[in-house]
Amino acid sequence: MSVLLTGGAGYIGCHIALDLLSAGEQVVVLDDLSTGFGWALPPEANQIIGDYGDVTILSNILVHYKVDTIIHLAAKTIVPNSITDPLGYYETNAIKSFSLLNQAKKFNIPHFIFASSAAVYGEPKLPTIKEGNPTNPINPYGRSKLMVEWMIEDVAQAHKINFVTLRFFNVCGADPYGRAGQNSRNATHLINVAVQAALGKRKLVNVYGTDYQTPDGSCVRDYIHVTDLVCASMAALEHLRKGRPSITCNIGNGQGFSVLEVIGAVKQVSGSNFEVRLSGRRAGDPAIIIASNALARRELDWLPLHTDLEKIIRHTLKWESHLNDLNPSTI
Repeated sequence: MSVLLTGGAGYIGCHIALDLLSAGEQVVVLDDLSTGFGWALPPEANQIIGDYGDVTILSNILVHYKVDTIIHLAAKTIVPNSITDPLGYYETNAIKSFSLLNQAKKFNIPHFIFASSAAVYGEPKLPTIKEGNPTNPINPYGRSKLMVEWMIEDVAQAHKINFVTLRFFNVCGADPYGRAGQNSRNATHLINVAVQAALGKRKLVNVYGTDYQTPDGSCVRDYIHVTDLVCASMAALEHLRKGRPSITCNIGNGQGFSVLEVIGAVKQVSGSNFEVRLSGRRAGDPAIIIASNALARRELDWLPLHTDLEKIIRHTLKWESHLNDLNPSTI
């Protein structure tokens, strides 16, 4: 039996592939490499270049590799782009997920883990979000993720598929052992953007909005280290293989840091005083999003360990500093 990772050559997927292989799992990665990097995958992973919405490719993989678990990571993920290209996001995130679920049903795949997002909550009324809070996404990215959550729930009711939906908050950091990290020159995650500026790889960092109802006026976010997120994914796999019930839970640090606070910490850790440009708000950006992770702690027996902001930044700096040495031609 094997685990299929859709979008497995991306930032999160490479980290999950490493842990799956270390646990003795057979791993199949399906990625079109539109944003992922095949060179970043461990060589033991079976890598297939293709579209996860292609039913022919999917059926061949599910049969040939005897897949018993799908970890569905593939998606378009940039909120501002979803506002300018909503149909592209609905096609990639929702319609192709329909095809994936249809194949999972057809071939009786028993376990399904879905990488959802805190964006499904929209603009929360309380700063700390629990899973029972209303889901009211305010951008096409969040709506597309919520659509897939609904599809999974309905399919699970009608067929023998158990699922874990993990609502990821702001993923950050890099593998502490230097094996994987964020690989793009065009990073959009704040910590990666600020680290690239600190290393002279970009000219400045933009701050979008300084008039929010927050302590310093900038947005507050929950930053979850990618290693902790991988541990949650592995815990979800164990949860399903033990025959435990389907569940949807938040995967977050449980504390929030503002945009300006993060930038200040990157400057302090790196010793670089890079330029910061203050701009107006972006459409679709909520003021504060912080996870309650109590459900995941209880049901998945999971605990985030890399919660210190400076540690997260140091891991990111270490990876970004030697990234060009790994594969300069493709980054």
